[in-house]
Amino acid sequence: MNDMKIYKMSGAGNDFIVLDGRNEDVSGFRKIERITALCEEYGTDGLMILGKGDAVADFSMDFFNPDGSGGMMCGNGGRCIVAFADWLGIKTSSSDHYVFIAPDGLHEAQILKRPGTEWTIRLRMIDVDGVREMQGGYFLNTGTRHFVKFVEDVESVDVESEGRELRWKEEFAPEGTNVNFVQVCADRLKVRTFEKGVERETLACGTGITASALAAFYSGNLPEGKISGLAGKDEKRATVRIQARRGDILTVDFVAPEDPAVSTARFTGIHLTGPAEFSAKNN
Repeated sequence: MNDMKIYKMSGAGNDFIVLDGRNEDVSGFRKIERITALCEEYGTDGLMILGKGDAVADFSMDFFNPDGSGGMMCGNGGRCIVAFADWLGIKTSSSDHYVFIAPDGLHEAQILKRPGTEWTIRLRMIDVDGVREMQGGYFLNTGTRHFVKFVEDVESVDVESEGRELRWKEEFAPEGTNVNFVQVCADRLKVRTFEKGVERETLACGTGITASALAAFYSGNLPEGKISGLAGKDEKRATVRIQARRGDILTVDFVAPEDPAVSTARFTGIHLTGPAEFSAKNN
């Protein structure tokens, strides 16, 4: 384990330690104290382990927050681990498509661009059943739990203070929730996220960006002109451009429910598209 190669990757400023656990004993890296120490040492928002695949999946993904908590999906991490699998040379039946198993189930991903300096990856997220209105915002689960609050000016929000307060609200107990503050602009949403398990604002949160797009559609807060029909199909898709904290633009697209403004509205065909890149490779 002392010779384990440690890689650092970034998805729109969301930084992760990434390990190749297919042929190594990585049990020690699943211990809370080890996760916390490594995330502090490398200044990351989490740790991921790529594991062996099976008859269905090309590989597996384990994700851990800096506090050692796991069992949830990470959208930016999902793109990074697909880029990592591609860089490792993990082969699939199609050179630009991967299927992997994460804590919230199977995910598909398509590589739209290879380095250069970064990958662009379109990641299929889980379907989302229902949005709850509460605490002056919207609560939903996009692979992990998120609360979305719309604000006039996202730059004026004290994300550390307000996010921490909402994160621990009794209504979200015992797991708590991630908290997203969202500003609606003419052609995009601007999002800032306080992440539980990290316990501070991060530069981006993929599941939070996804939650923000769905909540915007549900509440009628979408930027204009983002609904389009698909040729030969009855379904319509919504596409939302979202600006993360560092300025990166990601997109979320999904099948638009016929009546989104009901709490049982089901969102399907959800994809998150954005960058992934190496920021360090160490022994």
